[in-house]
Amino acid sequence: MRFNLIGLLLLVSQTISAGVNIEHWQTAQGARIYYVQTPTLPMADIRVTFDAGSARDGSQFGVAALTSSLLGSSSGAWSADEVANRFESVGAVFSSGVSEDMAWLSMRTLTDKALFDKALASFRVVLSQPAFNETDFQREKNLTLAALKHREESPGAIASIAFHKALYHDHPYAHPEEGSMETVGELQAGDLKAFFQKYYVAANAVVVIVGDLSRQQAETVAQSLLDGLPVGEKPAEIPPVSMPVEPSTLHINFPSSQTHVLSGTPGTYRKDPDYFSLYVGNYILGGGSLVSRLFDEIREKRGLAYSAASQFVPLYRQGPFVMSLQTRNDQTANAVEVMDNTLRDFIYQGPTEAELNAARQNITGGFAMRIDTNSKLTDYITMIGFYQQPIDYLDVFPSKVEAVTAADIKDAFQRRINPELLQTVTVGGKPN
Repeated sequence: MRFNLIGLLLLVSQTISAGVNIEHWQTAQGARIYYVQTPTLPMADIRVTFDAGSARDGSQFGVAALTSSLLGSSSGAWSADEVANRFESVGAVFSSGVSEDMAWLSMRTLTDKALFDKALASFRVVLSQPAFNETDFQREKNLTLAALKHREESPGAIASIAFHKALYHDHPYAHPEEGSMETVGELQAGDLKAFFQKYYVAANAVVVIVGDLSRQQAETVAQSLLDGLPVGEKPAEIPPVSMPVEPSTLHINFPSSQTHVLSGTPGTYRKDPDYFSLYVGNYILGGGSLVSRLFDEIREKRGLAYSAASQFVPLYRQGPFVMSLQTRNDQTANAVEVMDNTLRDFIYQGPTEAELNAARQNITGGFAMRIDTNSKLTDYITMIGFYQQPIDYLDVFPSKVEAVTAADIKDAFQRRINPELLQTVTVGGKPN
């Protein structure tokens, strides 16, 4: 009954007002807390995030992801089944995840006191007392190895791995989050425990609380979660990214009728002063799906691919700028040429005023939908907190987009994206 209730509430769209009141404070241990009260529904989303993503793997590629996957298994005195039953019995939903920069644990729960107290107690034990026992470890390791084996059959995954290696070489962003068959195969439960003890500490934590809780309740919740962790210390900064000095092209043969194409260079980062110019410009170039230049030139005018797109992935350091498409093997060279020429034209000529006005309108017009639920708001505030963005980021986002000019876009792309230094990876069959 309780599970059905929270499921029903998840279907309700909770509208967030245009002005999001984010409260922020720092604990004595060094953790940063971000809190938004949304009293419309009797629910709360709580997320604890650590600088413990795959960029912290060192030589043990996949250890961050496998550590994250074990969280929510046996914890404290409870077995994995008992942990799952404790959350389910009060209608709470637990999850964990990892990206290049961060790892997180999340809980969504009802705020009725009896239900909330049990959910929070369970979350606290999962956060602070994971067992990393051998049975759970072997189960998750085998699941990961099976997924990695399956990944070898995906041309898209193969292309992504090779593309990141081409962009980043030996940088911590170069390897896939899940690791490889070889590196994961060598991991032991003790490796995960050591990784957890080093990075899952209060000084390295960001806590986000969004929901029907008062400020006092939020303070109590955050302190309760952090009190279970050692203080520890923040890790050293991820090293800078080296930009490419020459172009590269790599083709990987794969028995398929379609070729996957990825081409790009290290792009933008979260605190980049050029971020909004690059973001709006990319919407016009390839981020706007059916209304983008890449789609128009490659799909509409020439029929070389079903779709074509581009994307900036901002991280702590320069994340990828990537253009992507899939095309028939015999059309690959032509499609890549059109893609590259479209990028060059955009960089040297910039957008038209009509393109810019349409992009600004589409981006700002749809922005409210990105934060119209607790879940979406939690995602955004996690980004704001982890990357230490301005506290008014959500309030000023539309005005930042509106302020971008065609000259700003042209200038930013010319300084940041060199079309003569693209790293290009193709995966597919040989042309007929």
